[in-house]
Amino acid sequence: MDWARGYTSEYYMTVVDPATWRDISRIEITGGSIRRETDGLMQSASVDCINYPSGTEKWIRIWLDTEQAGENGHEPLFTGIATSPEQNWDGNMHEDPIECYSVLKPADDVDLLPGWYAPAGMSGGAVIRSLLSKTTPAPVIVAEDSPTLSSHIIAEGNETHLTMVQKILTAIGWRLRITGNGVISVEPYSDEPVMVFDPAGNDMIETRIDTANDWYGCPNVFMAIQDDVTAIAKDETGDSILSVGNRGREVWMQESGCNTADNESLEQYSMRRLKEEQQMQQTASYGRRYHPDVLPGDAIMMRYQEQGVAGIYHVNSQSIALSHEARTDEEIAA
Repeated sequence: MDWARGYTSEYYMTVVDPATWRDISRIEITGGSIRRETDGLMQSASVDCINYPSGTEKWIRIWLDTEQAGENGHEPLFTGIATSPEQNWDGNMHEDPIECYSVLKPADDVDLLPGWYAPAGMSGGAVIRSLLSKTTPAPVIVAEDSPTLSSHIIAEGNETHLTMVQKILTAIGWRLRITGNGVISVEPYSDEPVMVFDPAGNDMIETRIDTANDWYGCPNVFMAIQDDVTAIAKDETGDSILSVGNRGREVWMQESGCNTADNESLEQYSMRRLKEEQQMQQTASYGRRYHPDVLPGDAIMMRYQEQGVAGIYHVNSQSIALSHEARTDEEIAA
C-alpha cells in the first residue's frame, strides 16, 4: 500500500478469543471513530453496528481492508473490550452504539494489595510485564536492556496495576506503545522518526495546519525531592527560549517521592524531568491520510517550513474516523 495515494476502504469488527488472541467471528459496523493518546488508557473506540450480540463484554478488533490498483491491504486499527449499554430497535433489527476500551482497561480495574512494592534492583520492564500479564490477555513485549529500579516503588492507596506501571515507566524513562492488534510494547523513547511528512514528497497532510506555542506554563527550574535529599535543575542555556536568562524569571516545578532509574543520580533525574516538562513548547494539529506505522509517542519528521512546522516532533494524539480513507486528526509537539 502507498498510503499517500487514494484507495477504497471497508471497515468491520471481529470478536477476539482472549486465549489465542485470534479472530473468531465477524460483525458488520456502520461507522465510528478511534481515539489514541499517550497517557491514561491510551486508546478507546466508539462504533456503530447492527445486531451486536449484547449481554456480555467481548474482546473485539476493528479492521481496515483496503484496495489500491489491484493490491489489497488488511490493517488492524484497534483491539480492546467492547460493551453495549443500550440498543435501538427498528422492527427486528437493532442498531447498537458500542463503547470500546483499551487493552489496558483490565489493568486499571485491579487494585494492588496494601504493602505491595516493586523492589530495587529489579528490571523495570520485567515488573511492568508481570503487572500487565496478570490482568490483561494482550501480548506484552519488553525491549532489551530495560533499566533496573534504583529504589523501592511502594503502592499507595487505591493503586492499580496500571497506575503502578505508569510510575515505573516514569522511573525508568520508558513508554508503552500499543499496536492496532492490541500488542503492548514496553520500550524506550526514541527521537528517530518513523515517518517523514514533506509537501514535496510524502504529502499526506491536508492544507490547513494549526500551530500554537503554549509554553507559558513550562518550567525552567525543576526541584526533585527523594527522602531527605533535594536536587534542583535549572535551564540556563542561551539557545532556549524557556531559560531563566531569556525568560527573565524563574518558573518552578516540584516533584517528591522521585523514582530514579538504575545508576541515575537525583541530579540527573531532575534534569531529565525538566527536559521532559519542557517538551510541550510548540504544538500543531492537522488532518491527514491514515498511516499504520505512526502511533502516539512516535517521533516524526515534519518539513512544512512555510507553516512553521519543521523538524522532529512527537505525536501526542490521534482521532481516526471510520470513514473515507480513515481520515486522521493528529496533534504533535516539538
